Amino acid sequence: MGVPYKFNRQELAGSLGDLGVVLPLGIAMILVNGLNPLGLFFSVGLFYLLSGMYYRIPVPVEPMKVIGAYAVATGITASEIMASSLLIGVLLLVIALTGAMTLIGKYTPKEVVRGVQLSTGLLLMAEGVRFMIGTSTFQKLQEAAEPYLVIQDIGPVPFGLVLGLVGGVVTLLLLDNKKLPAALVVVLGGMLVGLLLGTREGLSQVSPGFNLPEFMPFGFPSGVDFSFALLVLVLPQLPMTLGNAVIANVDLSRQYFGEAAHRATYKANCITMALANFFSFFVGGMPLCHGAGGLAAHYRFGARTPGSNVIIGAIFIFLAVLLGVNILGILYLIPMAVLGVLLVFAGSQLALTIMDLKERKEFFVVFTIVGITLATNLAAGFIVGIIVAYILKSEKLSI
Repeated sequence: MGVPYKFNRQELAGSLGDLGVVLPLGIAMILVNGLNPLGLFFSVGLFYLLSGMYYRIPVPVEPMKVIGAYAVATGITASEIMASSLLIGVLLLVIALTGAMTLIGKYTPKEVVRGVQLSTGLLLMAEGVRFMIGTSTFQKLQEAAEPYLVIQDIGPVPFGLVLGLVGGVVTLLLLDNKKLPAALVVVLGGMLVGLLLGTREGLSQVSPGFNLPEFMPFGFPSGVDFSFALLVLVLPQLPMTLGNAVIANVDLSRQYFGEAAHRATYKANCITMALANFFSFFVGGMPLCHGAGGLAAHYRFGARTPGSNVIIGAIFIFLAVLLGVNILGILYLIPMAVLGVLLVFAGSQLALTIMDLKERKEFFVVFTIVGITLATNLAAGFIVGIIVAYILKSEKLSI
């Protein structure tokens, strides 16, 4: 038994809530690493669709951020990314089927989960602000704050910052409005700005057709590709995936949906992510996962049923099949600052999950994880957080 499907404005708005994570990293990996646009967005859409149908609640779909960020920053090859998809899929399947994930989840203290959620929320908010002021990695690579708008500044003020402030005010005013859902208004308003003031890059090449993903467009990765992917991409990604995409995501699913989220288990999350990454491997897409930040985004903007997954999954699949590799011409219409607004509000929703903590020791663990995450990465914060949490269980220690 899950949540009954609904298809309305709230579900549509909620389905758009996580575009701020999916689009920038997906587009960057297409432009920088040469991933296949059709395979990438088709696999995202299919993962959304099937996840919603299986879990019967809203389910997030996101890029694996450690792998994606490293790939974009260093310009590694598509074959190395494909190798990482296959390897992390295998590891997740092994962790699920051996029962290891259940043990990891069972012995991960609540305050560690909250630390992961707060850290992820703050990272999302910071990235959202970067999108507005034009300092994200993707914008630096494009050498423009709004790469696909003809206007960059209004006098001394970045145009993206103006868009972000307007979008933020509109979101605040409409956040709980059921007739005019905030995310829907902000995204459609952003696309209108893109139509009126955009460079229209790739728009002239958009022509309807029927396209299906190519099978293994980059061939089978070499042994060197697998070795590199395991050491540099997969091992740093795995702790973050287990902490955020499995433990924190399952915890948040149960907070939001209670008994309706009974299918959202540690084992199931690992298996669905493994299957998604196997499919991405075969069609040239990016490594995919679930994530507490994505769930917070969908929920905050109105998603309450698996209908939101069906809507966004169908949109991605429809555009991929209809437009093929030219799908980017449509996605370029959404200004970066608008995606930033979505990230800021999604991050704040996730950060607020710490409000159920009461003990000083619990808050110490949470802030330790945040500090380490901001200094290094979330995987390190997660591991150190578990160690600190167990040390502080001693009655002899006080904070």
